[in-house]
Amino acid sequence: MSGTGGGTGSATERTDVLVIGSGFGGAIAAYHLAAGGAKVVLLERGPWLKGEDFDHDFKLGSSYTRIFDFVVGDGMSVLGGNCVGGGSVVYFAAMPRAPGFVFERRGSIGRRMWPAALTRDTLDPWYDRVAEALPVSRQDWPDVTYAGGLWAAACAHAGGTANPVPVAVDNDRCTNCNWMMAGCRFDAKRSLLLNYLPAAIAHGTEIRPLHEVQHLSRTDDGGYRVHYNVVDGEDYRVHDSSGVIDAKLVVLAAGAGATPVILQRSEPALGPMPYAVGRYFSGNGERLNTAIVDEDRVREVLGLERGDGLAYAANQIGRGPVVANWDRLDPSLPEHSRFSLEQLYFPPGLGTILAQAPGATGPAWFGVEKKEILRRWQSWLTVFIMVEDDNEGVFGPPPATGNAMRLSQQMLGRGNLSYHPTANTLRGWSEADAAVRDILERDGLAEVMPWTNDVVGAYTVHPLASCRIGDDPASSALDDRHELRGHPGIFVTDGSAVPGALTVNPAMTIAALAERAMPAIVEAARERGVPVRYGAPAPDGSTSGRRGVASLAGGLTRR
Repeated sequence: MSGTGGGTGSATERTDVLVIGSGFGGAIAAYHLAAGGAKVVLLERGPWLKGEDFDHDFKLGSSYTRIFDFVVGDGMSVLGGNCVGGGSVVYFAAMPRAPGFVFERRGSIGRRMWPAALTRDTLDPWYDRVAEALPVSRQDWPDVTYAGGLWAAACAHAGGTANPVPVAVDNDRCTNCNWMMAGCRFDAKRSLLLNYLPAAIAHGTEIRPLHEVQHLSRTDDGGYRVHYNVVDGEDYRVHDSSGVIDAKLVVLAAGAGATPVILQRSEPALGPMPYAVGRYFSGNGERLNTAIVDEDRVREVLGLERGDGLAYAANQIGRGPVVANWDRLDPSLPEHSRFSLEQLYFPPGLGTILAQAPGATGPAWFGVEKKEILRRWQSWLTVFIMVEDDNEGVFGPPPATGNAMRLSQQMLGRGNLSYHPTANTLRGWSEADAAVRDILERDGLAEVMPWTNDVVGAYTVHPLASCRIGDDPASSALDDRHELRGHPGIFVTDGSAVPGALTVNPAMTIAALAERAMPAIVEAARERGVPVRYGAPAPDGSTSGRRGVASLAGGLTRR
């Protein structure tokens, strides 16, 4: 690093590459660029916590409120990570690969959304790189938790199938505490804190937590100046100082709810943004259903016993999604009728607020009948639905700072995202809801109700597509190399680059796309005078994944 750094008025800092955000897109970029010889600075809006810092409670100031960002929009609320490691710290570590038909989707634009160069086959080698790096494990039935076993048994009873979900979890270290969303105290979840980020640091990457990027401007030498505020560690509404860093190349990976806002706020300094910046947002078609399980019917119909006199009563034991029903991931079905159904765990708090009482005669999400289902909370089963939505989301004018107007000391904000589901998305949700009812209400096993949209609108934990890649400049913000159209030297590698809903958990695809983007980003950095090369092994030194993509890397440089 050169320059003195610090707040406004000091000499400007300079680095080769500035990475914004430390989730999958940012961590992978920082590692490859630093390992290739570039000087890399990574700015992260949230705090930097380690395993022993993750709390098993919901108190204000605990890890639960410090590492989440919950932004309420108009018709859609977004729950994401806000910490070093980003979404990988708070996700449930489910790592399926997107089905092949996803890459042929036409969506709301009426033509293929994905770049022609991208198919499931061409992305598979990059998926392999991620699987090696984390690593991703195949689960077997002995690894499945009580909730997953109940869901699998119900699917089989209804004549369907169920599959253990591949995960980035070390099952030998997992205690089934079901606190994955608050960060893993036991380092069983293979978050980026355990692989890409320490490897990036080992190669010289400097990570700065509590640095919230506000906008970009150009420098006289053709690079970019990154303007940031330093956020107070206790009250995220307070900014302690500000500063700038000049970089030859910028990688934006602040998440699909923040990356477009940074670019929108940069428009006065950088010039017009592509039309698709802040448009075509997808909530990954997500929706949740709560089933209130009848313990006697579970014993009588499914023949399940826990061994302690209980049939189930185990919602709080286990971890995130371990079993999914993929029967409707059928490429012969019409678009918007394909979806996955995944057993999931949401801890008390958000889950208990939005869950509705089945068959309620009064209010479904609060009141006397809601209290009764809360009393039976251990006998819940939550089913996570992922359908093909229509990319309905649009970001309005950016707030004064950050990605949202902060409403509380931590976690909660009001954003400028507007999302109003189309008939296609509503049909997908309706068909998926009906499939969940068919499975779980059969023979009186449970009563099912979707979570309410009345409180915070629709909701997603997997925001996508707000700066998506594509071949058509009219409907994509990035080319298929992830470079921002009209702004050479700015790349986007987070979930905002994914063109649309995936029908499965998106972390594996976000990471694979970031890996695929790296040869072109390295080449662009070299063109800007950065002495960097491409070809790093996996963070632990493994090389089989690198060899697997060697023949592809050359084709991903400038064409």
